[in-house]
Amino acid sequence: MKWSELSIHTTQEAVEPISNILHEAGASGVVIEDPFDLTKEREQVFGEIYQLNPDDYPIEGVIVKAYLPVNSFLGETVDAIKEAINNLLLFDIDLGHNEINISEVNEEEWATAWKKYYNPVKISEKFTIVPTWETYEPVSSDELIIELDPGMAFGTGTHPTTVMCIQALERTVSKGDKVIDVGTGSGILSIAAAQLEAETVKAFDLDPVAVDSARLNVKLNKVQERVTVTQNNLLDHVEGPVDLVVANILAEIIVRFTDQAASILKPNGYFITSGIINTKKNEVKERLSASGFEIEETLVMEDWVAFIAKKV
Repeated sequence: MKWSELSIHTTQEAVEPISNILHEAGASGVVIEDPFDLTKEREQVFGEIYQLNPDDYPIEGVIVKAYLPVNSFLGETVDAIKEAINNLLLFDIDLGHNEINISEVNEEEWATAWKKYYNPVKISEKFTIVPTWETYEPVSSDELIIELDPGMAFGTGTHPTTVMCIQALERTVSKGDKVIDVGTGSGILSIAAAQLEAETVKAFDLDPVAVDSARLNVKLNKVQERVTVTQNNLLDHVEGPVDLVVANILAEIIVRFTDQAASILKPNGYFITSGIINTKKNEVKERLSASGFEIEETLVMEDWVAFIAKKV
C-alpha cells in the first residue's frame, strides 16, 4: 500500500488542534518536529533517553506530519483537512506559515518513518512513557510505566501539556479518588490516575476513534478494571460528586465547562486544566475564578500553561 505524508508548517500553539484534526481525518499518528526541542535544557530525571538529529527539524515554526492511505478519497480528505485548519483562525489560533506539502511514501517507509522519533521518556518523578515496541527496565522500584502505541493516538504523551497534566496528577490524586478525564485522547491521563491508585476513572471523548484508542491503551496498561472510556461531549449529562476533573484540551473549550466541573466536584476537589497557550492563560484563570475555583498552582513549560485549581 502507498501512503501520503502530509507535512504542515505551523506554530507551537496550533500543534494540538491540528493533531486532533489529522486524527479525526483518519491519520494513524502524528510526528511533531519542533526545533525548540533541540535547544531546551532538560533536567536529567525528566529528559528524553535519546539524541535528536537537527536535520529532522525546521529552522523556525513547527512541522506536523501525518500519514494517510492513498485512495480515491485522498483529495477530498486533504481539502477537508485544509478547511478545518483554516477554521482554527476563528478561535484566534496563530497558524504561522500554514503551509501544507504532500509526498508519497511506500508501506515500509511509512512503518518506520515515525517510529524513529519515539523512545522511552521519563516525564516526571514517577512516570516513564514507553512505546509498545521498546524494551525498558525500570530504574527504580517506585517508577510507574505507561505503555503507549503512538500510531493509535496523538503521539507518545511527551507534549508539554500532557507532561504538566501528569505532574499535576502526581501532586493531587489520592488513593481511592474518583476521577474524570475530559477529552481523553490516547487515555494517558486516565491510565496515570489509575496507576496513582484512583479508585475509579471515567474517561470521555467526543471522537469515537479516540475512544477506541483509549480503550486499547487502557487494556494494554492493565487498568481496565478501574478505567471506563465513553463517548461523550465534555461533561454533558455527567453526575458527581467526584474528587478530581482533568482536561487537557484547548483553552477555548475549557472556558465552556468550568461551571459544570465545579458542579460535580466535591468541596476542595481539584480541577486540572492544560492545553492552554500562554496568551490565553488569563482568560482561563478568570473563568476558573468566576466558577468558584482558587488557583493553587500554575505550571509552565515552554509556551504552555496548566492550572491546578481547587473548588472553594
